[in-house]
Amino acid sequence: MLNEEGIAGGAGMEGAAGGAGKTERTYVVQSGDTLSKIAKQYYGDANKYMDIFNANKDKLSDPDKIQVGQELIIP
Repeated sequence: MLNEEGIAGGAGMEGAAGGAGKTERTYVVQSGDTLSKIAKQYYGDANKYMDIFNANKDKLSDPDKIQVGQELIIP
């Protein structure tokens, strides 16, 4: 289930927290999203898109190629 910001809740959040008290959120890509847009939403700085890309290298091969429905970790 998604909240108003497109953040996955419930079972989608299980295991998202890495450890040592650091909380990682998840975000489900919506139509029209870019990593820059998501970075702006979460960090207030679109230039931090590489932080999201680097946290999701297991799912993404190119920061410009994200797909609707992908669940991304927001560090």
